[in-house]
Amino acid sequence: MKKVSVMVMAWVMMAFMVYGCAAGNKTEEATEYPGVVKGMAAIMTATVVGIDLEKRIVTLQDQEGDVRDFRVGEEAINLPQVKVGDIVTIKFLESVAVEVVKPGTAAAAGENTTIVRAKPGEMPGGMVTHQAVITATVKAIDKDAGTITVMGPAGKTVRARVEDPANLDKVMVGDELLITFTEARAISVEHAQ
Repeated sequence: MKKVSVMVMAWVMMAFMVYGCAAGNKTEEATEYPGVVKGMAAIMTATVVGIDLEKRIVTLQDQEGDVRDFRVGEEAINLPQVKVGDIVTIKFLESVAVEVVKPGTAAAAGENTTIVRAKPGEMPGGMVTHQAVITATVKAIDKDAGTITVMGPAGKTVRARVEDPANLDKVMVGDELLITFTEARAISVEHAQ
């Protein structure tokens, strides 16, 4: 639990450093409380250039020509379906949503992980999503320095620089922030055409 609290507070600090605090978006139009959603997505493709089923090693060549070996775990039950020349696509998504919520509003804080795998006999593939939601309280705002100090659920405080100091005008000491971190990874394999 202690490790989770440290990780969550590190995410809070990153959220404020990278994404700013309470910039306007559709959330602001729907309620009187501002919010922000920021994220990034990436898609990588590679070609299978080698496979060792006994050792469960797949060799991939990316679009730049770099070749790497990957050990595939036993949970990938459909590995025998993969052949040299197949195309592997990996998609990554990371997002942080910060919303100012009415103080005292019950928030669904916690963590959730979902894993989806291909059925036996299908081409290998799957997706893992992880979402963590915390509530943090604004303890201090320093507009001159462009920083905000928040206290997380474990009672620890973090001071972070916001991306756009003008967003500090949209929060007040005592406001509660609902912060949602989402990570998703998906992998699929298709036969070459």
